[in-house]
Amino acid sequence: MCRSCGAIVGAGQTQCGVCGAPTSGQPQPASDQRPQDREAVRFARAVLSRPYKFTIAFLIANIFIFLLMWQSSGLTSHALWVAFPEPVLVAYGAKLNYLIDAPNYQWWRFIAPMFIHVNLIHVMVNMYSLLMVGPFVEKLYGSARFAFFWVVTGIGGLVASYLTVRPQLANGVLARFIFKSDDLPSAGASGALFGLVGVLFVFGIKFRHELPEGFKRAFGTGLLPIILINLFIGFVGRGFIDNAAHLGGLLSGAALALVVDYRRPGDRRAITNFWRALEILMLSLVVFSFYKVARNFNHPVPGVHTLSNANVLVFVNYVNAMNQVQEKASAVIHRNDLSDIASITEKAMQAPAPDERAAELRSKLVIIVSKLADAAAKAGPDPNEAGRPPKLDQKLIDEYDAWRKEYDAWLKSAVKTYSGGH
Repeated sequence: MCRSCGAIVGAGQTQCGVCGAPTSGQPQPASDQRPQDREAVRFARAVLSRPYKFTIAFLIANIFIFLLMWQSSGLTSHALWVAFPEPVLVAYGAKLNYLIDAPNYQWWRFIAPMFIHVNLIHVMVNMYSLLMVGPFVEKLYGSARFAFFWVVTGIGGLVASYLTVRPQLANGVLARFIFKSDDLPSAGASGALFGLVGVLFVFGIKFRHELPEGFKRAFGTGLLPIILINLFIGFVGRGFIDNAAHLGGLLSGAALALVVDYRRPGDRRAITNFWRALEILMLSLVVFSFYKVARNFNHPVPGVHTLSNANVLVFVNYVNAMNQVQEKASAVIHRNDLSDIASITEKAMQAPAPDERAAELRSKLVIIVSKLADAAAKAGPDPNEAGRPPKLDQKLIDEYDAWRKEYDAWLKSAVKTYSGGH
């Protein structure tokens, strides 16, 4: 801890990265400091002495909800370290496009996910990041603006995640960095955290002429290595990391910082009614979203079920197996990906079918996927579009699309049957 300004100083550092004061021994007397050093200390003290109550409040809320989710998962070590069951994630408000779309219209899934996490490592990494980044944003901009930033950038990240579930565009390494081929539950505070990083990035550039040297190094272009490292991690883990949510949060935070001013040292003006109203609105949205979560908590969710009896277990296993075959069919059509077809279709055939219609649809799908795979294996690359997968016979694709309509019709009625008719 810096003795001059109170900023956190890393082990082994000889001077504070914010105000430049030495970390060993006593701080220099004011008379021995250069005018710019005294100004840096004054600026840092004025900013860093401000409270950061909403950072702590959001951190506590995330941890509290995480503990509730663990309890709902049976307090098992597997749920703690690997992942909470999908029904638990969905029950607590994870983002799923088909639940946001008609006829469900669960719009609150654009808000609730920024307070829920998948496992212990997920929540620990995000809450550590919040504790490192949040106080700076809240001290610089004030609690009302911080609450506004957190909610709006979190929503921005989730909207980006929603818009990028596009199986037809998830082709190629770069495309899969952003676009997703499957509508899977999405949760976590990382979109809002990237939003706060975007705020500090633009803050450091926008106000660089009035900031002390330490603040210039800490924010603005000084954040580029952190941003690039996190984007690289997202690229490596593009199969399970929601990079669209990260980028959506980052860009929305940067956009907000372009138009929002910060609280300068010595600024004693009371918070305006405008920002107070926005603060109340944002917190009300959060509270209302979790009111909606609570109201829907025990309601059956289409496609997601608790394993209360043998019939439901058979249904869920069958649907999961069919989803994997459909994902493989999409991969064959869009990416000419023929890997693991045999094992995936064999697994689907081994899963018990809940009824005769389900067995008929499964057999039909396996035949269609086999035709698609044979066509993809025989077709050569398009000479006019080097590097792109071959175009398959449109009749095969139309046959698959017709099958999906049949399957969706069966699934809608089956959900009502196996969820007890609710």
